[in-house]
Amino acid sequence: MPEHKLCVPCLFGLEGPLGNELRHMGLRSVMPENGRVRCTGTDADIARMNLRCRFGERVLLELGSFPAPTFDALFEGVKALPWAQYLPADAAFPVKGYSLESALHSVPDCQKIIKKAVVESLKQRYHVTWFAETGALYQIQFSLVHDTATLYLDTTGTPLHKRGYRANSNAAPLRETLAAAHVAAPLRETLAAALVDIAGYRGRGDLCDPFCGSGTIAIEAALAAKGRAPGLSRDFAAMQWAWLPAEVWPQAREEARAREFHGEYHIFASDIDPRAVAMARDNARRAGVDDCITFAVADAREFDRTTDRGVIVTNPPYGERLMEKREAEALYTAFGAAYAKTEHWRLYLLSSHTEFERAFGRPADKKRKLYNGTLRCDLFQYTKDV
Repeated sequence: MPEHKLCVPCLFGLEGPLGNELRHMGLRSVMPENGRVRCTGTDADIARMNLRCRFGERVLLELGSFPAPTFDALFEGVKALPWAQYLPADAAFPVKGYSLESALHSVPDCQKIIKKAVVESLKQRYHVTWFAETGALYQIQFSLVHDTATLYLDTTGTPLHKRGYRANSNAAPLRETLAAAHVAAPLRETLAAALVDIAGYRGRGDLCDPFCGSGTIAIEAALAAKGRAPGLSRDFAAMQWAWLPAEVWPQAREEARAREFHGEYHIFASDIDPRAVAMARDNARRAGVDDCITFAVADAREFDRTTDRGVIVTNPPYGERLMEKREAEALYTAFGAAYAKTEHWRLYLLSSHTEFERAFGRPADKKRKLYNGTLRCDLFQYTKDV
C-alpha cells in the first residue's frame, strides 16, 4: 500500500500522549508539533486512526506544502497539487483554514483563491466548466504559517472527540443546565481520555470521579480499560471516498473489536446533582460501558472512599463566569479537607482556577498545562502520601 503524509491536530498539551498512541498503532515517522502530530501511514492506517485515536481531533491527509507569500503563489501552488487523484467530478469540496504570521492574513480571501485553484485543476481533468458538488464531502483544509501553505483533506468529518455517546438534542436544555452548574466549557472527550492516560489508569485498581457531571471521565476510563475503540459506533467522511478501498473500514472495525479486553473494573462516578448522575448513567449505557461503572449521588465534600490502590481523576467547577469564584474556592477547600483524610488515593484534578492550590490547602506535587478547547487549565497532580 502507498504511504500517505498524515496530520492529527489535537488540543495543546496532548501532543505527547497522541504521539505515543500513534506509535503504538504502528504509524511511521511520528513527529509531535505544537497542537498536532504528523506521521505517515497507509490507506488501512487512515481507517485505523479514525476508529482508535483517543486523543486526536481529526485525521488529515496532507496533499502538499509550498511557499505562498503572494496570492499568485498560493493559486499556482494549489493548482499544481494532484486534486483529480482524490476528488471525483461530483465531489463537494468546501475550503476552510487559518493564517498565522503570514502576508496573506485574510482567511476569506485565501479560501476564495484556493477554491478557484482547485476548480481550475479539476477542469483540466474532467473537461467541464462547472462543478455541481452533489457527491461525497471532501473537506479541504489549509494552514498558512510563516508564508508556507499546507493543504489537507479531512478524512474524519465530525471531530473525533464527538464519540456519539453524549445525550442527543432532545436533552439539550438539561445538558446546558448541567454545563452551567459545573464548568464554563464542557470537558472534551479527547481531553478526558488524556487525563485518564496521564493518571496511569489501565484498568487495574480503582478510579473515581467525584464531580462526574455527564460522566465523560468515567466513560473514557472504561473505554480505555476495555481497549474499546472510541470511534467504533460512528462513521467518517472518508468512508464515502471512491479512491479509498472500501474494505479498510470493516477490516479496521474487526481488528479493533479483536483488541478488546473483558475484565472486572472498579470505576466510580458520583455527583451531588441527581440529574447529572442520571445523564452520566445514560451516556455510559449509550457507550456500552454502563456495566463497568458504579454511579452514585454523593457530595464530593464528604469523600471518604477507602481503597488499597486508587486514583481520582476529576474536573470540578472552575468558578469561571458560570459559577462564583468564592463558591468554587469553598468547594475546593472542603474537598481538600476530605482528600487529606484519605489514604492510598492519587489525585489528578483539572481546573482553570488560578487560586486552586491555595483554596485546596496544599500545593500540587506536579502541574501540567492543558487546554480544554481554548480554555487554559492546569492538571494538578497529587501523588505523594497525604
